[in-house]
Amino acid sequence: MKSTKNLLDFWEEQMKQSHRSSNYFFRKSPSHYHMMLLIMSYHKQNIPITVEELKTKLFKTSRPKSALIINEACEKGFFYLEKAQEDQRKKRIKPTESFVEEFENYLKKLREISL
Repeated sequence: MKSTKNLLDFWEEQMKQSHRSSNYFFRKSPSHYHMMLLIMSYHKQNIPITVEELKTKLFKTSRPKSALIINEACEKGFFYLEKAQEDQRKKRIKPTESFVEEFENYLKKLREISL
């Protein structure tokens, strides 16, 4: 029961921070949240992911809609694009340092309440 209360408290704390743009942005839709998880998963595993690969992996999201979400996330400073060394036509998508730090803090809090 304590873990349920901790989770509820955590969620309420997150909702109070909804003014922070990333907190709000990635909760707009399942596609937004899925994109964040995919990019951060690839980042954690040190595996590059291109924009085209990301568009393909996002479930139930059209390619144009995926492109809009990616562009908006880059405009807001959560991710950035980097040309691939081996093929300049391909662009890799990477999280910014500030977003990685914010994501790490989010995971740390989740781990603390799950103990």
